[in-house]
Amino acid sequence: MSWFYLILGICAEIIGTTSMKLSQGFTKLYPSIAIFVFYGLSLSLVTLSLKKIDISVAYAIWSGVGTATIALVGLFFFKEQLSLLKICSIVLIVLGVVGLNIADNKHEAKKHTELKMEAINK
Repeated sequence: MSWFYLILGICAEIIGTTSMKLSQGFTKLYPSIAIFVFYGLSLSLVTLSLKKIDISVAYAIWSGVGTATIALVGLFFFKEQLSLLKICSIVLIVLGVVGLNIADNKHEAKKHTELKMEAINK
């Protein structure tokens, strides 16, 4: 369930950030309200995800996936320019998130193995 909360939190963050652009500097009422609603929802959902996910992993995924997705939203919906530097930066973000997940999975596997060994030795 924690991963589901994190995914929903990412989606809410993406909507909140997109609402920032749509609010045109808080001059549009509904997008301005949406910023606070969706960021509040996002932070609440990410907080719930932290029951089972390490904060380093959850925050990296939340911010990394959100950042990469917002870059794509800017490209496709707001016609922002794409450069080689932007592409490389998005790739690095994704690689960083993958790296953190791999490191976390190795840590969990090691911890699980140590617990098994302790149970055997008792």
